[in-house]
Amino acid sequence: MNIEPNDPRVTAYALGELPESEVERFERALAESPGAQAEVEALRALSSELSEHLSESDSTLSSAQRERIEQALTDGLGPERNSARRAERGGSGKKLLRRVLLAASVTLPMAAAAVLYVSSAGRSPEEQHAVGYVDGKSMDLPPATASSAATKLPGDQGALGRGKFKSDTGERLPGFTHDTESYDSLADNPFISVKTDPRSTFSVDVDTASYSIVRRFLLRDGKLPPKGAVRIEELINYFQYDYPAPPAGSPFAVSTEVSAAPWAAQHRLVRIGIKARELDMKGRPPLNMVFLLDVSGSMNAPDKLPLLKRALKLVVEQMDERDTVAMVVYAGASGLVLPPTRGSNKDEILSTLEQLDAGGSTNGGEGIELAYRTAESAFVKDGVNRVVLATDGDFNVGVTNQSDLVDLIERKAKTGVFLSVLGFGMGNYKDSTLEKLANKGNGNYAYIDDIAEARKVLVEQAAGTFVTVAKDVKLQLEFNPLAVEAFRLIGYENRVLAHRDFNDDKKDAGDIGAGHTVTALYEVVPAGGKVPGGDVDGLKYQKPTSPSTAAHSGELLTVRLRYKAPDGQQSQLMEVPIRDSHKHLSDASHDFRFASAVAAFGMLLRDSEHKGNATYEQVLGLAAVGEGRDHESRAEFRKLVQTAAKLARQRAVAGD
Repeated sequence: MNIEPNDPRVTAYALGELPESEVERFERALAESPGAQAEVEALRALSSELSEHLSESDSTLSSAQRERIEQALTDGLGPERNSARRAERGGSGKKLLRRVLLAASVTLPMAAAAVLYVSSAGRSPEEQHAVGYVDGKSMDLPPATASSAATKLPGDQGALGRGKFKSDTGERLPGFTHDTESYDSLADNPFISVKTDPRSTFSVDVDTASYSIVRRFLLRDGKLPPKGAVRIEELINYFQYDYPAPPAGSPFAVSTEVSAAPWAAQHRLVRIGIKARELDMKGRPPLNMVFLLDVSGSMNAPDKLPLLKRALKLVVEQMDERDTVAMVVYAGASGLVLPPTRGSNKDEILSTLEQLDAGGSTNGGEGIELAYRTAESAFVKDGVNRVVLATDGDFNVGVTNQSDLVDLIERKAKTGVFLSVLGFGMGNYKDSTLEKLANKGNGNYAYIDDIAEARKVLVEQAAGTFVTVAKDVKLQLEFNPLAVEAFRLIGYENRVLAHRDFNDDKKDAGDIGAGHTVTALYEVVPAGGKVPGGDVDGLKYQKPTSPSTAAHSGELLTVRLRYKAPDGQQSQLMEVPIRDSHKHLSDASHDFRFASAVAAFGMLLRDSEHKGNATYEQVLGLAAVGEGRDHESRAEFRKLVQTAAKLARQRAVAGD
């Protein structure tokens, strides 16, 4: 059954007012009704935009505010009250909404106050619904809904809220429902017996999105994050560490450290640190950047398109005459809104960016094709050629199948154009899609939850975000059977590779940007120790091979690293042996202890079977001792731990 966009159930469903008994049947019909789906998106986006303006609980409009609303309505609708005449004049319901709200300058929920006033002032039905128009489409907010919304105080969960908001900042309070966000299910890497397999192979990962997402859940939403949102390696790699700089001529250096595992004193913790060479942005190569921007209806929220614009302005401000920037937008259709333009022409670039507006459904695949074609047309040899995808990941028309999108990005990565993915928003956020696109696009992935994070990723760490110093970086560790009984890679669950992939230069792997640090942790069971999770039965037809002479060297393991130059096709090999000096945790470096604190925090959030005796109190102690550089971010981390500990106690009391 097809649902028409003007069906009253669309409004009720979008605002959470459809009876539960009807929801399942309605959703089945909605899946076959693209027009109604777009209407639901627009309604939810409008709801989120209106809810931003919640402030104080004063429920009255001054006479001056009423006059300004009257004037705004007159300017927007004029004497022509039918939709055909309004369309002829080029009027936009969304622009009218903004004029009304901005003109009112109310301290009550602006939309509720304006709708209540309009509906109670004897105006026509068309004017009563004026604030319910988005891109000229009626949202059919009836006076009853308007009155109900107007009487709800900030913090209530009602027709316009779809969650709770702070009355002074517009931030969501505990109780906001992330009902369509998607995160991949991750199973912790198990312990592997060295007798069964002495190798571990994986691709590096410099993404940091998971940390920002966890922070948003804890500090803004007031709830523990879903386990799938917690990728421990991204939590660890969010922070900078004081690793030795690479020698001249090398893209990076490898350093190691071994000490006790804080959550399992009988085990050892191995830290592998990679430091990429620094790059002075003044001497950087020219940039050929294509901003691929999602302007669909789902982006019509304060923490999406408006924040996206502010974030990309930071990038534009760093560009000059050496650079070019282009803009591709996608919604129901895709288009080139700014052809490749010199970075020195900031007025034109910023003007184009500012004019972007959200509306329609999301055809991401079509936009990706156009963005890569645009980047290829302006390709700069020996420069940085990159597509910057900014979206909430909610692809719903065109190429929507996740595997098809990933295949598309993987093909495009072979053109020499790299990818950066910037995620925005909440409620319908598609982390699983965006992480895969970045992984396969020779790119990196960050989640922008506020302007401070945008500044960190796009200004302070711009070289690492945009300038790649090595691609297809893989690590393979071989453990000495005389020193190690079993091992476990902490995190990197979706980056594990087959051992044969290490020497296969056709296999894609992660990329490292200028100045980046990458950290990997292994929990090791010393030889003779009990393997958590049980051991494997012995073989019937063969015996384990005898240790080689090298096994008696006293080495714990050997790290092998392969990488390619950004424009190279053949990998180079580095090899670093590691010994265990049996250092106590109290003697470990500050960075080692801090990284172990972040790892333990991730295991607690994931309720990992390998968390041992880790506690939030232990994490706080390690983090305090481990403070060094990056002080502000590390202080924020302690705040996250304290919040998570409180929420975990509340959950335990509630019996969840």
